[in-house]
Amino acid sequence: MQIDLEGFMLTQQRKAHILHVLKQTGQVIAKQLSQELDLSEDTIRRDLRELAADGLLQRVHGGALPASPALADFSGRQTIATDGKQAIGRAAAAMIRPNQVIFIDGGTTAVQLARQLPPDLVATIVTHSPSVAVELVNYPNITVDLIGGRLFKHSVVAVGASAIEAIGRYRADIYFMGATGIHPEIGLTTGDSEEAAVKRMLCHHAAETVVLASREKLGAASPYLVVSMNDVQCLVVERDTPQESLQAYTEMDLTIIKA
Repeated sequence: MQIDLEGFMLTQQRKAHILHVLKQTGQVIAKQLSQELDLSEDTIRRDLRELAADGLLQRVHGGALPASPALADFSGRQTIATDGKQAIGRAAAAMIRPNQVIFIDGGTTAVQLARQLPPDLVATIVTHSPSVAVELVNYPNITVDLIGGRLFKHSVVAVGASAIEAIGRYRADIYFMGATGIHPEIGLTTGDSEEAAVKRMLCHHAAETVVLASREKLGAASPYLVVSMNDVQCLVVERDTPQESLQAYTEMDLTIIKA
């Protein structure tokens, strides 16, 4: 069996170039790249498929976006940007007013939010995250409504029809949403279709949706759409998030809170 080393190197060089463009510009447009490299769009699309299969990017119509590192499981995500998540949690917790009904999503940043709540806060917290609920056990004045359903072990949250039905009985003041991908054009995305459906229901049953936007999620995309950016009102980001990363969201009249 002979291996075409020249073809292999060319393929590896193309893929390395695609990842370089993605890192530099935040997107890859297949037609534009094919013209730049004088290759067919089929060749570029094949490279994109293979890179997507390796988890190195997220394919979208006409090209690709960065894949979110937040697609790791719950325990893996606990080690990503912990200081930034704590700051985002503090800023989000400061938005809550006494006697409000609050939806808190699953995820590691949501756990940090729960840990930052004032010890004397009077509120009702509704969550489908057992991890968030456990954090609230020692808050004497917080009523915790834990939404049940099938446990999605990757994110440690309840999903499925029973969870969605239960959420429909609430009207929350604020929903603090987590997402693995936050993109001005693609919208809010995550890595599981059922988890996306639960998040979408929470968003539709809250007066205001606030996205907990740690840096690694901005400009990234995941396979399943939750809602468009038009359905959210606010992003809470790390204080040192570059302004160029936020410009598109500012132009959409979203409130940006730097933690």
